[in-house]
Parts: sequence; structure tokens; C-alpha cells
Amino acid sequence: MLSYARGHSLSLLSANRNLFQRQPLFLRNALHGGHRETMKPNASQLSAMARLFSAGVFRELATKGRSPLFARLISLTDVPHRCDANASVAQAFDAAFEVLKTDGFRDEYIYRAALTHKVLLGTHSLTTASMLNEFRVGACKADLVILNGTATVYEIKSERDTLARLSNQVATYKRVFGKVYVIASEDHILGVLGTVPDDVGVLMLSRRFQISTVREAQDRPDRICPTTVFSSLRAGEAGAILRGLGVSEPAVPNTKRHAAIRDLFMDLDPASVHLAMVKTLKRTRSLLPLSSLVAQLPRSLHAAALSIQVKRAAHERLVEAVSTPLDEAMTWS
Repeated sequence: MLSYARGHSLSLLSANRNLFQRQPLFLRNALHGGHRETMKPNASQLSAMARLFSAGVFRELATKGRSPLFARLISLTDVPHRCDANASVAQAFDAAFEVLKTDGFRDEYIYRAALTHKVLLGTHSLTTASMLNEFRVGACKADLVILNGTATVYEIKSERDTLARLSNQVATYKRVFGKVYVIASEDHILGVLGTVPDDVGVLMLSRRFQISTVREAQDRPDRICPTTVFSSLRAGEAGAILRGLGVSEPAVPNTKRHAAIRDLFMDLDPASVHLAMVKTLKRTRSLLPLSSLVAQLPRSLHAAALSIQVKRAAHERLVEAVSTPLDEAMTWS
């Protein structure tokens, strides 16, 4: 009898919760006393909030104009109670981001967003600089690279990361990028300083979402390895660098072209290759065509828009999706 009562109570609780989630947003807020929910979210809610900024949700919004995954995740959080009664999907994203940027176990996206807003769009602009995400360098993937007058790589060490691979990562990045930075949480800073050499810069993302410089990076394009640069480029980009340096491309069969161009890179001056690489990649990987899309999206999605590739034809659909009333979006299926 006791087992039945407990099971019956849990069933009622689940049913009441589902019924509550189906109420209009203004009514749900009224049932919470007419004000937004401000209680600290639990671990499962924070996890669901973080997944709102995943590539899966972003691509669903762009390709379908709706995202059942967004609807499922948002229902697992208290984000609706942090929003106004007439909130849109865009406002829900911003509300979730406000929680994630200071609370809990911040993931890589929060760090990408900080660098996007405070460095790429703050210190620089999409007109003067470009950004590469997960750029392949040897056996590593550089988290984020900003190209302006030089190439600066940022290795992210969030609260969720360990420093186990850091020494190897920065050594690899020095072979391609003039400046190397590690951006880390407050708890990681001492460990980072004890791991990386003095020419590697260290940045700290505070719990208030501010980036502070612990140590400046040295700009050393002279130490890069031209053949490692070559291995990180597309074929057309490698050819453009050769032409920019006044080197003729080899007249060989396509089957021998890769090896022949690699041999040419071996004999090039490192600093000259680095400068030519920056100029070439700023042109071939320019993010300027995304400026209109970024301007129409909520601030919390700027980093996603600049790092997750979607077809240009899907931009309008994405903008319309984030303009959808949150009440309506929570019924997406």
C-alpha cells in the first residue's frame, strides 16, 4: 500500500509538472508569484542550458526554422521563468547565457563568446579581422584563432578541462601562430603559469565574465615552421601564399603537386610565410559576409553564428526562428 501511494504521488507530481509547462508563459510566471524565477539552477538545469548553445540546436533553427531539441531542453530549465511574459526565443537564449556566464561549470562556448565579444568584435571588427574555429594544426585543433596584423591562437581551458595536454598543444601552436595565448578560469591560472613557457600569454576569464591579462604573449613569427603551416592550409591557400611571396607553383602532375609544394615551403623564410598566411586567410576565411546575420541575432548567439557553418540561404529562416514567441517555441516538435 505504501509503495502504491508513493508511486501514485510521483505520477501526480509528474502530471502536474507537465500541465504547468503547458500553461502560457504569463500564467506560469503568475503562478510563481508574478515575478521571474531567481533561484540558483541545479546541475541538470545548467547542463540543459549549456546544450541550448550546441551546434545541433543552432543548425535545427537554421534548416527547419524550429528546433524540437530547443523545446525539449528549455523545458528542463527555469529559463521561461527568467523571461518576460512576451519573451521570444532570442530573449530566452540571452537569459540562459546570463546564467551560464557566471554560474556553475562554464563550458567552452562561454569562453568563445567572451573572446568573440571582447576581442574580435571589441578590440577588432569583422572588417579588419577574421576568426578561425577549431583550426587543424598537426595532431591538434586550435580552439580559436584571430587574424589581424598577426595570427593569435587562443587555447581554452574552461572549468570543465584539465591541463594534461596543454604543454604539447602550445608547443604545436608555436609552429604556426605568431602569438599563443591560454585563456583559463581563475582556478586554472596557477597551473597554466606552471605549465607553459614565458613567451606564451595567459588570460583569465573571471567569474564576472571579464577577461584580464595575466601575462602578455610574445609575437614571434620567426619561430613558426613553414611546412607545418603548409599542412594546415587548403591547397588553394598554399598556392596563394607562394604567389604572394613571388614563388612560382611547380609544374608537376597533380599526383606530385602536394609533395612539390611542401618542398618549396621548407625553404621559405618563417616570418614571411607567417605574414603571407595572415593576409591569405583573412581573405579566404573572412567572416564579413556574416555581419548582417550577426546584427540580427541576440548577443548570446554571436559566437555560434561565427563558428557554426550554415548555408547563406538559411540565414533568414534562422532570424525568424529566434524571433518566435517563447510560448510557441516550447511546443515545437
